[in-house]
Amino acid sequence: MRLFRSVAPVTVAVCLVLSLPNDARPHARAPARHAAVVTEEPFGAECRISVEGSRVTAYCHNPDAATDRVRLHIECARWWDLDTDGAPADVGPAVTVRLTGRCWKEVGAAWVSHQLV
Repeated sequence: MRLFRSVAPVTVAVCLVLSLPNDARPHARAPARHAAVVTEEPFGAECRISVEGSRVTAYCHNPDAATDRVRLHIECARWWDLDTDGAPADVGPAVTVRLTGRCWKEVGAAWVSHQLV
């Protein structure tokens, strides 16, 4: 009787796996032979970020005809230092904006997010 109790769950699991549709089964990944061609045009503002000590400054210039809404995000290195998300700023065509922010101590990471308006 003990043998039946230990074999029964394994048997049920094997039957369930074998009854899965072909698309649900995991398969080995084949190496990509052809690289995907990206046809999207670059859009939005181009941003340069500089970090000096605990201060972050980003200059964003928009060469496109569409307005881009940019926002500076700062992740501080210390666990007790608050990370910040700056206020969004609209960057019109041929306009440059300056975004600033800071941490109390060291800066861990800084980036700018984009949203087309």
